[in-house]
Amino acid sequence: MGDPKRIRKKYETPRHPWRREILEEELRLMGEYGLRNKREIWRAASQLRKYRALARRLFTAVGEKRIAEESKLIGRLNRLGLLPQGATLDDVLKLTVKDFLERRLQTIVFRIGLARTIFHARQLITHGKVLVGGKKVRAPSYHVKRGEEEEIRLAEPIKVQSQA
Repeated sequence: MGDPKRIRKKYETPRHPWRREILEEELRLMGEYGLRNKREIWRAASQLRKYRALARRLFTAVGEKRIAEESKLIGRLNRLGLLPQGATLDDVLKLTVKDFLERRLQTIVFRIGLARTIFHARQLITHGKVLVGGKKVRAPSYHVKRGEEEEIRLAEPIKVQSQA
């Protein structure tokens, strides 16, 4: 198989995993976005934490470095489809886990009407029935960038069997 890269976790678990409000929120998000496990929520939360920490660090910076880094961060989040054009650092701090989950391929396939349910969208993606920009994507967690929404389509029409 060759020499694999060093594999590391892309998420951090909650500090207090057994608190009732955390468990209820995670369970609600899993049902709403059709997630397979809580690890998918934790991955989105880790990404959010990373961008928020960058924004907080930039609040204390001064001069040209702050302006350059701020525009770079906001540009990156704009390309990812998380922030609108002309956003500020305050908008970065207002981002939530739901904003990241809304940009997943699974969610967008369901929202644009290619699937009947969020779980059906996940199945279509894992079975290789969804194309993004002409390429087959089999990861429901694929982060759809700005401008790719129009390029999402089914590889072949779905045949719906009537139940008689």
